[in-house]
Amino acid sequence: MTSGARAPSLKGRALRYLAAREHSRAELQAKLARHVTCEDEPGALTRVLDELAAKGFINEARVAESLLHRRAGRLGQARVLQELRAKGLPDEIMADAADQLRTTELARAREVWRKKFGQVPVDAADKARQMRFLAGRGFGAETARRVLAGGYDEDV
Repeated sequence: MTSGARAPSLKGRALRYLAAREHSRAELQAKLARHVTCEDEPGALTRVLDELAAKGFINEARVAESLLHRRAGRLGQARVLQELRAKGLPDEIMADAADQLRTTELARAREVWRKKFGQVPVDAADKARQMRFLAGRGFGAETARRVLAGGYDEDV
């Protein structure tokens, strides 16, 4: 009788996930929890996550930095923070990310608006459509008003 392919270990699965992109501890725990079997020792998942964190494979600050780099150029503060919150990141990392996003919010909103529309609204319906677009991307109402009031040439 030949032995079939063994399922990857929890650590092997975790390393595969981490090779694809940065993951928070909470994300990895959720993904790996469904692969814990009765053959695994009690607490095996916690030990694997602790080991990976100790070796620097799991780094919450890198997770936030990666997400900010990938998403902040296209999304507003509210949307990016929602995605970070979903990753289960600690409050201090969330606060740092919010500070970073706040300082560039208007410039990012102008750039997103410029790429999509490029000209100030011609009537109330067009203005409402542009406002909804920016709101859908996670930009606040005040930021959207400022963008639409001055177009993309206005300095802060």
